[in-house]
Amino acid sequence: MKRILVIDDDRDICLLLNRFLTRKGYHVTEMYTGKKALAFLETGKPDLIMCDFRLEDMDATILLSSIKAKYPDLPVIIITGYSDMRTAVKVMKMGAYDYITKPLLPDEIIFTIQQALEHNEKKPEDQGAPNKKIAKPVLDEKEALTYSGQYIFGNTESFRKILKQVNLVGPTNYSVIVYGETGSGKESIAQEIHKRSRRHDKPFIAIDCGSLSKELAASELFGHEKGSFTGALNQKIGSFETANGGTIFLDEVANLSYDIQVSLLRVVQERRMRRVGGVKDIDLDVRIIVASNELLWNATHSKRFREDLYHRFNEFSINVPPLRERKDDILLFANHFLQATNQELEKQVKGFSPEVEEIFKNYVWYGNLRELKNVVKRAALLTESEYIEPRSLPFEISNFSKLQFADANPSFTSVQPAAHSDSILRSTKYVVNETSLKEASIDAEYEMILQALKESNYNKSRAAQLLKIDRKTLYNKMTQYEELKNH
Repeated sequence: MKRILVIDDDRDICLLLNRFLTRKGYHVTEMYTGKKALAFLETGKPDLIMCDFRLEDMDATILLSSIKAKYPDLPVIIITGYSDMRTAVKVMKMGAYDYITKPLLPDEIIFTIQQALEHNEKKPEDQGAPNKKIAKPVLDEKEALTYSGQYIFGNTESFRKILKQVNLVGPTNYSVIVYGETGSGKESIAQEIHKRSRRHDKPFIAIDCGSLSKELAASELFGHEKGSFTGALNQKIGSFETANGGTIFLDEVANLSYDIQVSLLRVVQERRMRRVGGVKDIDLDVRIIVASNELLWNATHSKRFREDLYHRFNEFSINVPPLRERKDDILLFANHFLQATNQELEKQVKGFSPEVEEIFKNYVWYGNLRELKNVVKRAALLTESEYIEPRSLPFEISNFSKLQFADANPSFTSVQPAAHSDSILRSTKYVVNETSLKEASIDAEYEMILQALKESNYNKSRAAQLLKIDRKTLYNKMTQYEELKNH
């Protein structure tokens, strides 16, 4: 009988899941706080964990990091009422198997649990089965040298330099600043530094400072005592205390408020901290790695970041170049992501068609490695042949060159509309007998979508906000238009 640990501060949810899963043949244990759950895990390992994203005493991301530090292969499913991409990306990056949203649906719960358990059972079997036929892109000797665990540093000179820097600073206790655009792999670089340190068997805690509210940032980072402020019903262990002995990674650190920067300076200087509302200092042995998509030195001049804190962090710095500046690495990364996706989906996609390779090289990759990875995963899922074709790529990527051409030639969409009726940027100025009102409405709608994509630098979440629709609706509309265009 498979054992499932359910962690949720809502006792009604725990009771319902317990009854439902017990009827399905599982042995269920309930825990109502993160602290008690961690204590329970010291006595044994369940087969799977279901955990609410927001617990009263501990953020699920902190709990997830602690679980993964102790049991890296234990599947964790996050339960959340916040069904947005940010939550999904956050928990999946930290090692969650999957997430489900409230209201909970019985079929979805059982399907996700079965998939997680089957995936976990196949893992060791796959590792010991060299004859398993899963397509694996072949890398030459030069490319193979760039691999390091789960991360690829690439073949360009700039990334070979980064690999040397990571190997150099990893074994030290230096604080490190990692600079780079969103999605360029800053957290992966921080993890590689952690793996090379003497702390590699201790926790690695990643915090997105951009998502911390000004009111709760101190509690999230340093914890709080029961009754220290309205709503503090229990004692909470903060991220720094959870990371004690290991490494804490503060992403987009420049977003922290001035008050938090003052508290953080004391932690960095004295290696001691105090929970919010506490009276006792706690000794810390934590390595700090921070990341920013802007130069912190510039932020100090604009008085948004304390100069003394900057100098404390700036014992060593690494600059991660955007993907568009290392085009020679694009196919290497794409093949790496395809290999991982083949294993995840148990597919045998051999590679990319020449047309897709050309599209990848010419696209600017606004979201860098993160965008490339998501595009490859989506394309591999949709592909039914041996090679990924342009039709499996997202709308704005497969048609990027045409969109760029339209930007450079404003008259493109208005000259000879009948001749360009199947073009991506069709004019909405039609002769009545050449089109229908419905077609004109569709074209006008997609003109707005394309304009929003351009204004948001093809960030689909931002484009959806500009259009006042959700991201899923945007995707559906783009897919529908692509189908209409191909008929």
